[in-house]
Amino acid sequence: MTDKREYRMEELARLAGITVRTLRFYRERKLIPPPRREGRIAWYDDHHLARLRTITALLERGHTLTGIAELADALEHGRDVADLVGLDTPTEEEPVRLTPEELAARFEGEVTPENLAAAMELGYLGTDGDEIVHISRRLLDVSSALVREGIPLAEVLTAGKHVREHADALAEMFAELVLRHTGEDDLHRLRPLARSVVEAELSLALDRRLRKQG
Repeated sequence: MTDKREYRMEELARLAGITVRTLRFYRERKLIPPPRREGRIAWYDDHHLARLRTITALLERGHTLTGIAELADALEHGRDVADLVGLDTPTEEEPVRLTPEELAARFEGEVTPENLAAAMELGYLGTDGDEIVHISRRLLDVSSALVREGIPLAEVLTAGKHVREHADALAEMFAELVLRHTGEDDLHRLRPLARSVVEAELSLALDRRLRKQG
């Protein structure tokens, strides 16, 4: 187990690629947490360094300091990843770990405090220290692809909320069917059948919608 590294203000600023004056300004704006005090000496750690690098990356992507402060506040009050993923529950989905700047790069110009809060409320995002965890690589890839096609992230998240409601109802119906005729141990084993039915029915529904349009 390695000891946590700590830095004086000058060293932290150098590692972060900023000036000491800028570091002081960020601290005054509460963009970074207060340092640990030892007498008159302020000690910073890797958490501060990661936050400073995130601030720099977000500024380069056009975010304002006010917007970054709001994003940081949303992350500080976000759901813990353990609550999000449910460590005791088996899942077929692959969680994805991202830094805040990687998330901003995925959704260029769309990572606002409102969208971040909506994604956390929906259960898509959780926090783990300085990292953000998305609950599903597939959902992350689809969401970012839709945004690249010009669909606002806020509308993608709203659609995701509606899909979640329908998916919960379908999962409940399938679980009741299985439990009525087999046992609880069979629910996990038979879940691929439920997924196949939903995928096939959605495909057929899209076929019907395309025929109407044509």
